[in-house]
Amino acid sequence: MTRAAKHSTTALTGQHPPAGVSIEGLVVLVLALLVLLGNAAFWQQALAGRAWSDWQTWRFALAVGVMLTAAQAMLVLLLAHRWTVKPLLVLMVVCSTVSSHMMSRYGVVMDPSMLRNAMRTDVREATELVNLGLLGSVAMGAVVAALLWRLPLRQRTWGRALWVRAATIMGLLALTVGSLLLVFQDFGSLMRNQKELRYKITPASVVWSSIKATVDDLRVANAQREPSQPAQRLARAEGRKPQLLVLVVGETARAMNFSLGGYARVTNPELARIPELIYFPKTDACGTSTEVSLPCMFSAQGREDYDEDLIRRSESVLHLLDRAGLRVVWLDNQSGCKGVCLGLESRDVSNGSDPVLCPDGRCYDMALLEGLKAEIQRSGAAAPLKDTVVVLHQLGNHGPAYYKRYPENFRRFMPECTRNELRECSREEIVNAYDNAILYTDHLLASTIALLKEKQSQFDVGLIYVSDHGESLGENGVFLHGLPRAIAPKEQLAVPMLWWLGGDPKTDWGVDAACLRQRAEQEASHDNLFHSMLGLMAVQTPPYKAERDLLSSCRVQ
Repeated sequence: MTRAAKHSTTALTGQHPPAGVSIEGLVVLVLALLVLLGNAAFWQQALAGRAWSDWQTWRFALAVGVMLTAAQAMLVLLLAHRWTVKPLLVLMVVCSTVSSHMMSRYGVVMDPSMLRNAMRTDVREATELVNLGLLGSVAMGAVVAALLWRLPLRQRTWGRALWVRAATIMGLLALTVGSLLLVFQDFGSLMRNQKELRYKITPASVVWSSIKATVDDLRVANAQREPSQPAQRLARAEGRKPQLLVLVVGETARAMNFSLGGYARVTNPELARIPELIYFPKTDACGTSTEVSLPCMFSAQGREDYDEDLIRRSESVLHLLDRAGLRVVWLDNQSGCKGVCLGLESRDVSNGSDPVLCPDGRCYDMALLEGLKAEIQRSGAAAPLKDTVVVLHQLGNHGPAYYKRYPENFRRFMPECTRNELRECSREEIVNAYDNAILYTDHLLASTIALLKEKQSQFDVGLIYVSDHGESLGENGVFLHGLPRAIAPKEQLAVPMLWWLGGDPKTDWGVDAACLRQRAEQEASHDNLFHSMLGLMAVQTPPYKAERDLLSSCRVQ
């Protein structure tokens, strides 16, 4: 339009022509760019096995791209107005760039469980995920966000704005439906057979999962707690020593890297020298993340009767042991007990000042052993002596910085991956670092058993170890953990579990060790922990189920 024409228009209407970018156009443009450039993980999986020389591939990709753009833009336009559109789009750009990086680099998906993990991860764990790739993604998102923020928006009267918005939403709805119908059979089959794909669509998956995780947490927080269950110990014979049970909760240790279970590399040299040890090679985890597995493994429901809300509203086995009169202590070198030890004695050992055990302000797991020594001393000084259960929550093999989980003298498998960006390391380097961390867990467990042997004159002693979940080390392009259980690989679900019940389990615990060794050859799971701990400590309570107690058929009178 010429200057004279603009002047004529202003003179006739008394208004200046509209200036700036329309909200509708901006939303559609940004969502189109995010669908095209911010969904690499989705497109890689959705188009796998399709040939670009086939026009059907182009038809499918174009229709799906239009559908995802139109559907997401339509939802944004239902919420966006002049004052909210820029913050909404900036948030979506940042979420898309970060989540796209995580999905492409580690093979994770942005489901509610993963977002809950992210929201509850402590700062130290989060910083270990920071690398040049992530910083680059954040920087790119920040640049796009800054450009968005500077764009002027077109102003309209309320009437015209409502008309344009309604027309745009109807048009986007028509595009969504039309595109879906064009590829309905193909797209529907893909989404049914590969359910994880829905969580790879950004920014929709991040927004949905964040909202669902937050709403679920609020619902559980405001829900009435399940009533406390009665718990009572069976009478023990006069003159018996008090019992001391140590439960070690491993972190991110997978069964296939334990040489006790047949792994070719010797990762359990110290434990292998303990003849009384009983290893369970076929143990299944409740979930693939600490956020899911930890509450589940301490609950009566377990995976077989899984109900996340009920599990988080109910008391753990530790609360029942406490109510039955035992002293229960939680020692943590991780990111907390996820409600399992709420209201019980708990101590954080991760921030010690010992320069050997805690370099750079982050303690190795042997700090747990020092904490255990202090708790045994407290129990031993009590009058009368109390039966005690101490839980040691490991940092274990938490990734991606496996090389930070053990001191210099445990760097035995070399070369090791010493970077947070696992894709920059070879598979050999990643496995070496991971196995070195398993070696260190082996040392912690053997050292804990050695300490307990020293206390046998005071206590009947025992130790249980089980990891919360496993880990992917690059198999099929997947790293770390946290995939939905329905699609999780065995590397994330098969976990190591072992029991040690002192030198004379029959006398000290009333358990036939030979029988338990035979039971160990059968399948086990996190579901057994709740009931086995109650059975071992002779606690009677309504939630107890003998069929889930690993010891029920091996108990001697």
